[in-house]
Amino acid sequence: MSFLSSSTKTSAKRAKAMARDPAERIRTLRLLMGLTQGELAEAAGVSQPLISHMQKGTRTVTDDVLQRIAAATGTPLSFFDVDPTDLPTDTLLFRKKASASVKEVNRVEVTVREAYRVAARLLTETCVRRATLPRAEGDLSTDDIEDLAAKTRDALGIARDGVIGHVVRACERAGIPVVPLVLVDGEGHGEDIVVGHSGVSCWRGPAEPSLISYFSAGSGDRQRFTTGHELGHLVLHPARRMSLTPKQAETEAHRFAGAFLMPRDRAREAFEGPIMLRDLAALKQKWGVSIQALVNRAYDVGCIDQDRKESLYKQLSARGWRTNEPVTVHPEQPALMRAMLARRYGEPPSLLQSSEDLGLHPVLMRSLAPDVASNPAPKRTDNVISLGDRIQKRPSLQAL
Repeated sequence: MSFLSSSTKTSAKRAKAMARDPAERIRTLRLLMGLTQGELAEAAGVSQPLISHMQKGTRTVTDDVLQRIAAATGTPLSFFDVDPTDLPTDTLLFRKKASASVKEVNRVEVTVREAYRVAARLLTETCVRRATLPRAEGDLSTDDIEDLAAKTRDALGIARDGVIGHVVRACERAGIPVVPLVLVDGEGHGEDIVVGHSGVSCWRGPAEPSLISYFSAGSGDRQRFTTGHELGHLVLHPARRMSLTPKQAETEAHRFAGAFLMPRDRAREAFEGPIMLRDLAALKQKWGVSIQALVNRAYDVGCIDQDRKESLYKQLSARGWRTNEPVTVHPEQPALMRAMLARRYGEPPSLLQSSEDLGLHPVLMRSLAPDVASNPAPKRTDNVISLGDRIQKRPSLQAL
């Protein structure tokens, strides 16, 4: 135990006050909820010019205004005390639909930043071990990407030639939180994210935590490929992001995901001989990879040429399989965030307590760890493992 003198305590309080930037947090909350200054002002019962002046720094942010905004939006007051470490924009990767507006993109970015902030804090406070991922440097060939995918399996403790039974859990065992995300609307309700195609990844540095998020679990095969794709960004792009175009980065991450989920030697073995759609359906059931991704994988490893690839895609379209494939692969349930919250706040962790302590809107907190209970009765649900009929109880942090 240490003791501070009166002058030291005063200095510490002053330093904390200087670090706190409630005006920036008001802006973050606006973006998070998709509100204009006028809409936020109306909800909080203050004037729009006041909000504008506060964000510009020409008016002091008062506790009364913060309390009004917090009450109007259902946000804990602790949200405004947060001084998150800056997460550079170029380490946050997600594919945007062409129709996405600047407002929608901003909402996704601030939502992911808040998720990263909370996940990084919990990783530190609960002392979760993080595996060291391989890191790509310089120019990469397709062979290099295949090799990095194999080394990533090594880092995650996965056999190089086997089926990955639970992709999300494999990442979480390596200390990489995988979280579902929703947007919070102006009334504090959750809504589906439609800006991104599938997922998003972000990181701070080689020795810092990483995060993978998906916008909607959808089918299990899509979720598994999305997780592998974002894992590819974490391996391939921390040291190379600025030297690539977004399209190049996406192409590399796609190749990585295919190689990670279905190693090259096993893929060539599986695709030996004429490839028919019924064969791909059987492979989907075994590997948990969509038929469309399997067609691409067969092309990547040289088992079919461009003409055969196009022919298979035409057959997929003719059967309606481009939008509704046969063979169901169940979505995988993340567990690391839930386990960290349980270690930090007890079992079951209180939604309100964790939201207040971590400075996060309760809707977002629930989206990061859907099983967090807001009442004392624990919610016991089994998680179905995507590949097979095994049932696995909700794991503890030690089990991960």
